[in-house]
Amino acid sequence: MAGVTWDGFERYRQRGLDARRAGQWDSARIYLLEAARAMLELSKEAQGEELRQGRRQMSAKLLDLARDCQNAGKDNRQPRSADVPSRRQTSAEAEGSSSADQWVVKEKPFIRFADVAGLDEVKEDIRLKMIYPFAHPDLAERFGIRSGGGVLLYGPPGTGKTMMAKATAGEIDATFFRISPADILSKWVGEAEQNVKKLFDAACSEKRAIIFIDEIEALVPARRDDGSSVMQRVVPQILQGMEGFDKKAAHPLLFMGATNVPWQLDPAVLRPGRFDDKVYIPLPDKTARRKMLDIYLGKRPVAVDVDMERLAEGLDGFSGADIQYICDRAATIPFLESVASGAEGRIDMKMLEEVVATAPRTVTPEMLRRYEEWGRRAQ
Repeated sequence: MAGVTWDGFERYRQRGLDARRAGQWDSARIYLLEAARAMLELSKEAQGEELRQGRRQMSAKLLDLARDCQNAGKDNRQPRSADVPSRRQTSAEAEGSSSADQWVVKEKPFIRFADVAGLDEVKEDIRLKMIYPFAHPDLAERFGIRSGGGVLLYGPPGTGKTMMAKATAGEIDATFFRISPADILSKWVGEAEQNVKKLFDAACSEKRAIIFIDEIEALVPARRDDGSSVMQRVVPQILQGMEGFDKKAAHPLLFMGATNVPWQLDPAVLRPGRFDDKVYIPLPDKTARRKMLDIYLGKRPVAVDVDMERLAEGLDGFSGADIQYICDRAATIPFLESVASGAEGRIDMKMLEEVVATAPRTVTPEMLRRYEEWGRRAQ
C-alpha cells in the first residue's frame, strides 16, 4: 500500500467506525479493513519494538471489528446500543446504568511527535506546557506548575491540528477521547448536557487522559441562537467541566480543542481556568514540506529528475492537506499512462510542477493575517 499516511489511516478508521455505528456493515467492513492494512504498513516504519508491537495490535483489533461487521451483515444484525444508542433511550437510563462507552470512542495513540512533519516550535511549546509537567510531577509541584488544563489549537485548515493532539497523547501515554460536536449534540445519544457530563466523568476515571474536540466553535459559538434550548444548556455545562474537571480528578487531564475559526468562539471559553493556552498551528515551513514530500512520494515510483528541495521551496503557502492532494494528483498521470501502455511509468518533475501551478491554495494571505491578529488579542 503505497503512500500510507496517518491522515489516510485516520480517515479510513473514522469512516469505518461511523458506518459501524449506523449499521452499514458492508461499508464499515471495507473501511476497517483498509484502516487495518494502513496501520500494518505504518507498523513497519515504527522505530522501536514496543511501538511496532502496539501498531500491530491496533491493526489486529481493526481486523476483528471488520470480521464482526461481516458476520453482522450475514446475520442482518441491528446496530447494538454500543454502536447507535436507541432513540428511545431516556435521560434516566442515560444517567443510570449506561456510560460514555456507549458513544465515546477512546484509544491509545501510537503516533509521536517524530511522526509529525515540522512544527518544531509548536512541539516545544506543547512540551513546556503539557508534557514536562506530566513527566516530572514532583518538580512541577515544587515550582507550582499545574499539570493538565485546557489548550486550544487554532490555525488554517489542513495543518495537522488533530494529528498534533494525537501525538501529544502518544508522547504522555494518555487515553485519547476524540469527540465531534455531533457526538454530543446528537439526540440519538440522549440529552446533550448529560453527554458532556459523562464525557468528563469517563476521562476522570483514566490514569492519564486527553479530551479532544474538533471544530469546538460548534459547541461554544460566540453568537448562538437564543432560541436554542440545547445550546443554552450545553455551553454552561462545557464551561463548568473545563473549569473543574482537572481539579476533581485523581489524575491530571488535558482538554484540547481545535478550530479553524477561533474568532467564532464564545469569549467565555478563553477566560483563565479554561483555555489557558492558545497554540497556533501554522502552515508548514520548508523543512516540514520537504518531509511531507518524502512521506507522500517516498513509496511511489519517482523519476530521477525530481528535485525534492526545489519542489519544497515552491510549495510555500500550501497546507499539509494541499501538499498531499498535489502528490496524489500527480500520481494519477503516470498511473493512467501505465494502465494504457502496460509499462510502468514514473512521476517526473514536469508533472509535479504542472499540478502545483494549477492547484489552489486553501489558505489565503488574508486568512493568515486574521489568525495573526486574533492571536495577538487572545494572548
